[in-house]
Amino acid sequence: MTPVTAVAWTVAFVLVTVTVTGFSRRLGWSAPVLLVVIGGLASYLPGVPRVALEPELVLSGVLPPLLFAEAVRTSLIDIRNRRDSIVVLSVGTVLFTVIVVGFATSALLPAVGLAAAFAFAAVVAPNDTIAVSAIASRIGLPRRVVTVLEGESLLNDATALAALHAAILALSATVTPVSIAGEFALAVVAGVAVGLAIGGAMSKVRSQLQSVVLDTSLALVTPYVAFIAAQSVLGSGVLAVVVAGLYLGYRSPGVQSAAARIAESVNWRTIQFLLENAVFLFIGLNLSTIVAGAIRTGPGLWPTIGISAAIVAALVAARFVFVLSTALVFRAGPRRLREQNVQWRNAVAVAAANVRGVVTLAAVFLLPPDTPYRDFLQFLAFVVVVATLLGGLALPTLVRRLRLPPPNREQERMEWQGLMVEAQAAGLAELNASVTDADEERVVSQLRAGSTLIAESIERRAMDLESESLLAAYSRLRGAMIRAERDAVLTARNQGRFPERAVKSVLRAIDAEELALRANAMGQDPPHAAEPDPPHHQTPPDDLGAAPMSGRRRPTHRFSHTHSIVAAPHRNRSAS
Repeated sequence: MTPVTAVAWTVAFVLVTVTVTGFSRRLGWSAPVLLVVIGGLASYLPGVPRVALEPELVLSGVLPPLLFAEAVRTSLIDIRNRRDSIVVLSVGTVLFTVIVVGFATSALLPAVGLAAAFAFAAVVAPNDTIAVSAIASRIGLPRRVVTVLEGESLLNDATALAALHAAILALSATVTPVSIAGEFALAVVAGVAVGLAIGGAMSKVRSQLQSVVLDTSLALVTPYVAFIAAQSVLGSGVLAVVVAGLYLGYRSPGVQSAAARIAESVNWRTIQFLLENAVFLFIGLNLSTIVAGAIRTGPGLWPTIGISAAIVAALVAARFVFVLSTALVFRAGPRRLREQNVQWRNAVAVAAANVRGVVTLAAVFLLPPDTPYRDFLQFLAFVVVVATLLGGLALPTLVRRLRLPPPNREQERMEWQGLMVEAQAAGLAELNASVTDADEERVVSQLRAGSTLIAESIERRAMDLESESLLAAYSRLRGAMIRAERDAVLTARNQGRFPERAVKSVLRAIDAEELALRANAMGQDPPHAAEPDPPHHQTPPDDLGAAPMSGRRRPTHRFSHTHSIVAAPHRNRSAS
């Protein structure tokens, strides 16, 4: 394949990924399932290239950014509050699944051997981080359930890969429970230590950077630095990446500017989208090879169907048994556990969120070439991924039958407003302390009006629940103004009345305020899913050659917009 052909196929690969995912979202279908199906069908077409999957490349090159992207968006506070449940599930569920599915695989395929059976069980044990987060955010699960699921899926990959490593060692050498426990403890301790060290070092360095581009570039290499550093000291690279991501996500408001956080968020969301969905399409493209290997080494059609069904059933049963048993311990155990108030309905929802993905598809190729029934085990892992993805489609129906309470949007809106009132009260106090006789009264009055708008809106809504809030009215009217302003700028550009640099700078100012307006709208009515797609332009404007204000960020929009509801002070940093 020539370089030009390789580039052409890569572009086609990305276009298919974006197109299929976009249509699946519009139709309400599962994008991973659809990508696997389309890739599988394409694998039988003549002319479609066959690219061998390199598991080390996936685990070392694809998994770290995927986990880091999810970790920086996950609340460290929420995970800390639910740490007992998360640790028990992320470690206990994986180990229990390895035991149950390992013995089941050994019983169904005696020729595989117990060590290889446990290795396969470790491959299919971990929940997929991205798939679980997508399902949880889409169906409106209670917040505490979402926190437990996301925390578990972030951490269980490390447990599964450690179990896989031990099982692979057992294929060629003698291992003992003591040695396995020692290696696991070393992997956890070293992984956490390296993650904290990398997170702290990166936080310190990034707090000194004055360039958004440099800050974002450093963020992109952080997961690889954490992964490689941990692996080099026999620690868990996966755990180091997760810990570093959680730490930096928690510290980012204090060490990054708004521009840097926005740029990093968009970059990670894009990377996460492309890598996650591209892996599913890529696996589908390898379906013909996987099926051919299964036919060559498998026991036949009907035995294969029976074995596949039994493996999936054992996987599902193991999770339900362990999760519900753990819920019983939390409900009837020591007072410290009972205080967490674990509900049976929540436990059933957690047990039913049983989805496999990228780690399973990549880890199965780590099985040594001389593993008995290796090709057939790869096929079984493929079946497990597809079956669990399809099973995840039934989770919304189960949640409705369980009558789980959705997130309280009204409470979340009130919490947002309450915090904004506190923040703006602090800003108003700083304004009163900083204003001087030389300051224009019109400027000061406008700043004060903007700082009291939320509090006045809350009071108005409390007196008349049927009336439109001041914030909603502001968002509606200001949104119409922004659209008109953007149209006016584009008209001026088409007429050639202003240089392009001035046009782009003004458009960036307008886009920055539109982004603030969106954030305000989200606070009034928190979305059911993750954050909405950002506007097209998110780079904050810079003045036309103006020097930075001493100790403060340069203004991001014109005087008439300085009363933006969600405006907040930031450190000085250029957008270059």
